[in-house]
Amino acid sequence: MAHPGIPTGAHVLCERAGRILLLRRANTGFFDDLWSLPGGHVEEGESARQAAARELQEETGLVVVPAELVWQGVVHRHSDTNRIDFFWRAPRWQGEPVLREPDKCSALAWFERAALPTDLVPYVRAALAMGEGGWMLESGW
Repeated sequence: MAHPGIPTGAHVLCERAGRILLLRRANTGFFDDLWSLPGGHVEEGESARQAAARELQEETGLVVVPAELVWQGVVHRHSDTNRIDFFWRAPRWQGEPVLREPDKCSALAWFERAALPTDLVPYVRAALAMGEGGWMLESGW
């Protein structure tokens, strides 16, 4: 019996001085108008860590060395489909963030960790609440 693949995402936490970088999603049909961490789908032939670094650069212009990303945790969720999302923390990066995909994101901003926006993607909020690495969440089952 053939098994369909599970869509896999990779997200990057960039934090400085207690503030977290978020993007407001737009025009994708998936969590539009909600804030989220930079990230996206893992593509064929790349690891979750490589996808995280690629997505961060595509969306914000920030450059990270994939091997330096620190694994935080994973969310296995059931929303529109069965999905798996990996979360990474960037301990350092090069550049200053800019909105590089205005067709997919309408805003980019830094938010205090203690004052995250109320319109944050729910599974991203849950992941951020878990703190430092080694966790696994299941959602929507």
